[in-house]
Amino acid sequence: MFAKVVLLSALVSSALATVFITSPTSSSTFTAGQTATITWQDNNVAPLLAAWGNASVGIWTGNANQQTLLQQVVASVNVSTTTSIQFTPNASIGPNGQEYFIRMESLTLKDANNTQYPEMAFSALFTMASMTGTFNSSVSAEIAGQSTAPIGGSTTGSIAATTSAASSSAKVAAASTTASSKSTTASAASASNGAISSIVANIWISAFFGAVVLALML
Repeated sequence: MFAKVVLLSALVSSALATVFITSPTSSSTFTAGQTATITWQDNNVAPLLAAWGNASVGIWTGNANQQTLLQQVVASVNVSTTTSIQFTPNASIGPNGQEYFIRMESLTLKDANNTQYPEMAFSALFTMASMTGTFNSSVSAEIAGQSTAPIGGSTTGSIAATTSAASSSAKVAAASTTASSKSTTASAASASNGAISSIVANIWISAFFGAVVLALML
Protein backbone atom coordinates (compact mmCIF):
# COMPACT_ATOMS: atom_id res chain seq x y z
CA MET A 1 0.00 0.00 0.00
CA PHE A 2 1.12 3.51 -0.73
CA ALA A 3 1.49 5.91 2.19
CA LYS A 4 -0.34 9.16 1.60
CA VAL A 5 0.64 12.42 3.27
CA VAL A 6 -1.10 15.78 3.17
CA LEU A 7 1.43 18.56 3.72
CA LEU A 8 -0.48 21.72 2.86
CA SER A 9 1.71 24.84 3.02
CA ALA A 10 4.37 23.29 5.26
CA LEU A 11 6.47 22.40 2.24
CA VAL A 12 7.26 26.01 1.53
CA SER A 13 9.36 26.40 4.65
CA SER A 14 10.41 22.75 4.90
CA ALA A 15 12.06 22.83 1.53
CA LEU A 16 14.42 25.48 2.86
CA ALA A 17 16.13 22.54 4.54
CA THR A 18 19.91 22.31 4.43
CA VAL A 19 20.14 18.84 2.88
CA PHE A 20 20.86 19.53 -0.78
CA ILE A 21 20.14 16.42 -2.86
CA THR A 22 22.70 16.32 -5.67
CA SER A 23 21.39 13.12 -7.29
CA PRO A 24 18.96 12.40 -8.80
CA THR A 25 18.59 15.57 -10.86
CA SER A 26 15.97 16.46 -13.45
CA SER A 27 18.06 14.71 -16.11
CA SER A 28 18.53 11.49 -14.10
CA THR A 29 16.93 8.14 -14.92
CA PHE A 30 16.61 5.35 -12.37
CA THR A 31 16.00 1.95 -13.97
CA ALA A 32 13.93 -0.60 -12.09
CA GLY A 33 15.92 -3.61 -10.98
CA GLN A 34 19.26 -1.82 -11.35
CA THR A 35 21.35 -0.18 -8.66
CA ALA A 36 20.59 3.52 -8.22
CA THR A 37 22.45 6.06 -6.09
CA ILE A 38 21.10 8.99 -4.08
CA THR A 39 23.64 11.62 -3.01
CA TRP A 40 23.43 14.79 -0.96
CA GLN A 41 25.53 17.46 0.71
CA ASP A 42 25.27 20.25 3.28
CA ASN A 43 24.58 23.73 1.95
CA ASN A 44 26.23 25.23 5.07
CA VAL A 45 23.11 27.06 6.17
CA ALA A 46 21.63 26.36 9.61
CA PRO A 47 20.37 23.90 10.59
CA LEU A 48 23.47 21.97 9.55
CA LEU A 49 23.37 18.26 8.74
CA ALA A 50 24.51 17.40 12.26
CA ALA A 51 21.26 18.88 13.54
CA TRP A 52 19.30 16.77 11.08
CA GLY A 53 20.63 13.57 12.60
CA ASN A 54 19.00 10.47 11.14
CA ALA A 55 16.52 10.73 8.30
CA SER A 56 14.24 8.48 6.30
CA VAL A 57 14.56 8.45 2.52
CA GLY A 58 11.95 7.42 0.00
CA ILE A 59 10.66 7.71 -3.56
CA TRP A 60 7.53 9.85 -3.64
CA THR A 61 5.12 11.34 -6.14
CA GLY A 62 2.38 13.94 -5.92
CA ASN A 63 2.26 17.72 -5.66
CA ALA A 64 3.28 20.38 -3.15
CA ASN A 65 0.19 19.75 -1.01
CA GLN A 66 -0.39 16.00 -1.27
CA GLN A 67 2.25 13.31 -1.70
CA THR A 68 2.37 9.53 -1.74
CA LEU A 69 5.28 7.36 -0.62
CA LEU A 70 5.90 4.78 -3.32
CA GLN A 71 9.02 3.05 -2.01
CA GLN A 72 10.95 3.45 1.20
CA VAL A 73 14.62 3.51 0.29
CA VAL A 74 15.92 3.50 3.84
CA ALA A 75 14.14 3.90 7.18
CA SER A 76 17.02 5.65 8.89
CA VAL A 77 20.37 7.06 7.77
CA ASN A 78 22.60 9.62 9.44
CA VAL A 79 22.81 12.36 6.83
CA SER A 80 25.74 14.07 8.57
CA THR A 81 28.04 11.03 8.42
CA THR A 82 26.75 9.51 5.17
CA THR A 83 26.53 11.32 1.85
CA SER A 84 25.11 8.62 -0.42
CA ILE A 85 23.03 5.47 -0.42
CA GLN A 86 22.46 2.80 -3.04
CA PHE A 87 19.26 0.83 -3.57
CA THR A 88 17.28 -1.04 -6.22
CA PRO A 89 14.11 0.66 -7.50
CA ASN A 90 10.98 -1.50 -7.42
CA ALA A 91 9.40 -1.82 -10.87
CA SER A 92 5.88 -2.23 -9.48
CA ILE A 93 5.60 1.17 -7.77
CA GLY A 94 4.43 2.97 -10.92
CA PRO A 95 4.76 3.43 -14.68
CA ASN A 96 7.60 4.82 -16.73
CA GLY A 97 7.77 8.59 -16.49
CA GLN A 98 9.18 11.67 -14.82
CA GLU A 99 6.72 11.89 -11.94
CA TYR A 100 9.07 10.78 -9.17
CA PHE A 101 11.15 12.60 -6.58
CA ILE A 102 13.24 11.75 -3.54
CA ARG A 103 12.03 13.04 -0.20
CA MET A 104 14.17 13.02 2.95
CA GLU A 105 12.69 13.55 6.43
CA SER A 106 14.61 14.13 9.63
CA LEU A 107 13.52 11.68 12.33
CA THR A 108 14.27 14.17 15.11
CA LEU A 109 14.47 17.72 13.77
CA LYS A 110 11.21 19.62 13.32
CA ASP A 111 10.49 22.33 10.81
CA ALA A 112 11.27 25.65 12.50
CA ASN A 113 8.14 27.32 11.15
CA ASN A 114 5.78 24.33 11.25
CA THR A 115 6.77 22.15 14.18
CA GLN A 116 4.05 19.59 13.46
CA TYR A 117 6.14 18.57 10.45
CA PRO A 118 9.68 17.16 10.28
CA GLU A 119 12.45 19.00 8.49
CA MET A 120 12.39 17.83 4.87
CA ALA A 121 14.37 18.01 1.64
CA PHE A 122 13.39 17.15 -1.93
CA SER A 123 15.12 16.21 -5.16
CA ALA A 124 14.11 17.36 -8.61
CA LEU A 125 11.54 15.31 -10.48
CA PHE A 126 13.40 12.46 -12.19
CA THR A 127 12.59 9.65 -14.62
CA MET A 128 11.92 6.00 -13.78
CA ALA A 129 12.37 3.42 -16.56
CA SER A 130 11.56 -0.30 -17.06
CA MET A 131 8.59 0.15 -14.73
CA THR A 132 5.64 -2.28 -14.64
CA GLY A 133 3.25 -0.61 -12.23
CA THR A 134 0.40 1.87 -12.53
CA PHE A 135 -0.90 4.77 -10.45
CA ASN A 136 -4.37 4.56 -8.99
CA SER A 137 -6.85 7.39 -9.50
CA SER A 138 -5.99 9.23 -6.28
CA VAL A 139 -2.24 9.22 -6.99
CA SER A 140 -2.91 10.31 -10.57
CA ALA A 141 -5.01 13.17 -9.21
CA GLU A 142 -2.13 14.21 -6.93
CA ILE A 143 0.24 14.24 -9.90
CA ALA A 144 -2.25 16.26 -11.93
CA GLY A 145 -2.23 18.76 -9.08
CA GLN A 146 1.33 19.73 -10.00
CA SER A 147 -0.18 22.16 -12.48
CA THR A 148 -1.26 24.36 -9.58
CA ALA A 149 1.04 23.08 -6.83
CA PRO A 150 4.31 22.04 -8.53
CA ILE A 151 7.00 20.18 -6.65
CA GLY A 152 10.42 18.78 -7.37
CA GLY A 153 13.82 20.21 -6.68
CA SER A 154 14.97 22.51 -3.97
CA THR A 155 12.39 25.12 -3.07
CA THR A 156 15.29 27.28 -2.02
CA GLY A 157 16.37 27.10 -5.64
CA SER A 158 12.84 27.84 -6.77
CA ILE A 159 12.63 30.84 -4.51
CA ALA A 160 16.00 32.02 -5.78
CA ALA A 161 14.88 31.47 -9.36
CA THR A 162 11.64 33.35 -8.69
CA THR A 163 13.55 36.16 -7.04
CA SER A 164 16.00 36.20 -9.91
CA ALA A 165 13.15 36.22 -12.41
CA ALA A 166 11.45 39.03 -10.51
CA SER A 167 14.75 40.89 -10.41
CA SER A 168 15.22 40.30 -14.12
CA SER A 169 11.68 41.48 -14.78
CA ALA A 170 12.36 44.56 -12.71
CA LYS A 171 15.56 45.17 -14.65
CA VAL A 172 13.72 44.70 -17.92
CA ALA A 173 11.01 47.07 -16.71
CA ALA A 174 13.68 49.55 -15.62
CA ALA A 175 15.43 49.17 -18.94
CA SER A 176 12.14 49.69 -20.74
CA THR A 177 11.45 52.74 -18.60
CA THR A 178 14.94 54.05 -19.32
CA ALA A 179 14.52 53.34 -23.03
CA SER A 180 11.12 55.02 -22.94
CA SER A 181 12.62 57.95 -21.10
CA LYS A 182 15.45 58.18 -23.64
CA SER A 183 12.93 57.89 -26.45
CA THR A 184 10.85 60.68 -24.92
CA THR A 185 13.97 62.77 -24.44
CA ALA A 186 15.05 62.09 -28.02
CA SER A 187 11.58 62.98 -29.27
CA ALA A 188 11.60 66.16 -27.22
CA ALA A 189 15.07 66.98 -28.49
CA SER A 190 13.96 66.26 -32.03
CA ALA A 191 10.89 68.47 -31.60
CA SER A 192 13.08 71.18 -30.09
CA ASN A 193 15.57 70.93 -32.95
CA GLY A 194 12.69 71.05 -35.41
CA ALA A 195 11.32 74.17 -33.77
CA ILE A 196 14.75 75.83 -33.87
CA SER A 197 15.22 74.86 -37.52
CA SER A 198 11.80 76.31 -38.32
CA ILE A 199 12.64 79.56 -36.58
CA VAL A 200 15.99 79.85 -38.38
CA ALA A 201 14.29 79.13 -41.71
CA ASN A 202 11.69 81.80 -41.06
CA ILE A 203 14.41 84.33 -40.20
CA TRP A 204 16.27 83.58 -43.45
CA ILE A 205 13.06 83.86 -45.50
CA SER A 206 12.19 87.19 -43.86
CA ALA A 207 15.72 88.48 -44.49
CA PHE A 208 15.58 87.40 -48.13
CA PHE A 209 12.27 89.10 -48.85
CA GLY A 210 13.43 92.18 -46.98
CA ALA A 211 16.50 92.40 -49.21
CA VAL A 212 14.36 91.99 -52.36
CA VAL A 213 11.96 94.76 -51.30
CA LEU A 214 14.88 97.05 -50.47
CA ALA A 215 16.47 96.43 -53.90
CA LEU A 216 13.21 97.27 -55.70
CA MET A 217 12.87 100.47 -53.76
CA LEU A 218 16.31 101.52 -54.83
